[in-house]
Amino acid sequence: MPAPTHTRSHPATPGSVDIRLPWWALALPALAFVALLLLLLNPADAHAATGDPAVTHLFERVQQIVNR
Repeated sequence: MPAPTHTRSHPATPGSVDIRLPWWALALPALAFVALLLLLLNPADAHAATGDPAVTHLFERVQQIVNR
């Protein structure tokens, strides 16, 4: 049994690409990038949760390596 095919209502012009993204597809990654950038610029505002000391030690080592 063949599957039905969907035809376009407006034929595409040759040589053009029609890509449409919703507004949040660009806004959310940009917002995440800005938030992470602000945390890097002012790490005093980033409050770490109290938890496993091994994880805290790992993050401290990563921060030392990045700050070199």
